[in-house]
Amino acid sequence: MIRILIADDHPVVRQGLKQTIAEIPYGVTVDEATDGMEALNKARIGNYDVVILDIAMPGKNGIDVLEQIKYERPNLPVLMLTMYPEEQLAVRALKIGASGYLTKASAPDELVSAIQKVLSGGKYVSASLAEHLASLLQQTEQQPHETLSNREYQVMCLIASGKTTAEIANELFLSIKTISTYRSRILAKMGMKNNVELARYVVWHNLLT
Repeated sequence: MIRILIADDHPVVRQGLKQTIAEIPYGVTVDEATDGMEALNKARIGNYDVVILDIAMPGKNGIDVLEQIKYERPNLPVLMLTMYPEEQLAVRALKIGASGYLTKASAPDELVSAIQKVLSGGKYVSASLAEHLASLLQQTEQQPHETLSNREYQVMCLIASGKTTAEIANELFLSIKTISTYRSRILAKMGMKNNVELARYVVWHNLLT
């Protein structure tokens, strides 16, 4: 019997994924989580074979949850699920330790194959993402945003989206002082002077999610 945890804050999405998973030709049980913290808590104590983890969830986002799961349970396969184009976050997720990455649009056609692939110890990426990863391997210079920690990267994107320090602090459940510290670190690492330069860079590199 395969045990799968689905973490997504949208009931309709969870139901659709469960229907797709039902096509697996052997026994499957499915558990659900509605936000990042619940997903992390269940992954800690549940004997799951695979976790399907949405990136954009309230509170603790999927990237943060993935990082914590891989720290605490490095052998637990995690498939990342997102609405966003693969290249925006796929490389980041795979570097952290995700076993696969698919968009919600491709999930109905690819999810069963992805689950079977990661259960066998492999990693699942679509043909288009594989091509993108191959092109990245040819790049020798590290982009400035690749030097950021996951939290710094998240704060950078929120700043670039036009949110105030207070709004970011509220969304991430952090203090305004902490967000200001992150902002200073981001500007220093990126070699920039202000939010305008930061926003221009984020838009130019298509990093907004």
